[in-house]
Amino acid sequence: MPSISIKGNSMPQSPIRKLVPYAENAKKSGIKVFHLNIGQPDIKTPQVALDAVKNNAIEVLSYARSEGSETYRTKLANYYVNNDIHVNANNIVATTGGSEALLFTIGSITDPGDEIIIPEPFYANYNGFSIASGVNVVPVISSIDDNFALPAIDDFEKLITPKTKAILICNPGNPTGYLYSEEEIQKLKQMVLKHDLFLIADEVYREFTYDGEKHNSVMALEGLEQHAIMIDSVSKRYSMCGARIGCIVSKNETFISTAIKFAQARLSPPTYALLASEAALDTPQSYFDEVIEEYEERRNTLITELQKIEGVKVANPKGAFYCIAELPIDNSEDFAQWILESFNHNNETVMVAPAGGFYSTKGEGKNQVRIAYVLNKTDLKRCVEIIKFALEEYQN
Repeated sequence: MPSISIKGNSMPQSPIRKLVPYAENAKKSGIKVFHLNIGQPDIKTPQVALDAVKNNAIEVLSYARSEGSETYRTKLANYYVNNDIHVNANNIVATTGGSEALLFTIGSITDPGDEIIIPEPFYANYNGFSIASGVNVVPVISSIDDNFALPAIDDFEKLITPKTKAILICNPGNPTGYLYSEEEIQKLKQMVLKHDLFLIADEVYREFTYDGEKHNSVMALEGLEQHAIMIDSVSKRYSMCGARIGCIVSKNETFISTAIKFAQARLSPPTYALLASEAALDTPQSYFDEVIEEYEERRNTLITELQKIEGVKVANPKGAFYCIAELPIDNSEDFAQWILESFNHNNETVMVAPAGGFYSTKGEGKNQVRIAYVLNKTDLKRCVEIIKFALEEYQN
């Protein structure tokens, strides 16, 4: 029988999606499952984006330009300029989601065997994207005890080798919700300039910042023009996860022209989704103000309720809509499966993401879960109540 590639066998399962069969079985048994496991907002997509797809005069659904239409990239550049990121349409490549943006970026700057240093825990698919490109992820551990702040620069520099090509951060972070300070971004800037590395920043949650905190983009740093690469997406900003439109942004012309070759190889991003994404840029600020206020209240509700459970430690996120909670158990993967397979409280249960899948260091995060606070406050309170009862039964 023909064999599967080493690369294929090395591809990790999604820690978020591999529990889906257990959730589906629970639902078939008549149990209500609250989904805290995936970052699918319940916020309505802006109507202007939906109308752009419904009310158009397209008669032939043709290919889009490989890097995305010029009208979309120009409008997107204007959005960035209004956010103090001074770029133009030629600095942007539209992609099929932020995932493809990361794949094109890694493909453009690395060769097989090269290394990318990433603070962990990190978005699980960074592992998959790297394996697909034959690249090694080198983790530098951050700690729940300081809310997953940037590790010391010395910890990064100990890991830099001639194979190191980039530092990759997610800001605000998935799965931690950590928001990097201006001081931390400046430290990263000095390090990548010193070692002549790329600094890749996944900024898809840029709008979601709380407590009056400000997002600091790598694209706003002077002197980093040839080193900074930003990954972005419409998925979370406009609650348009199904549109699958992301982008790469960089002022490094050689990098952008290389990424466009990858974009040409897959032909084009989806035309209808580009139309919706372009229209979404007309969404008024009031939409974001309401969304941010809602998420901040949800965060406060979730953290407050979790802190009431004895033995639970939880980081306090300043951005995105995730938090990491450390539970008084030995194996969160076993717990996440058990709570779906063998537990319910008044015919209800919850689905969480075991946090071990967000680490590449073996054994880290085994007693942690990631919780996405994408449900309303009443449901979040109920979810924490279910987790409390589940922990009591599981421990016994």
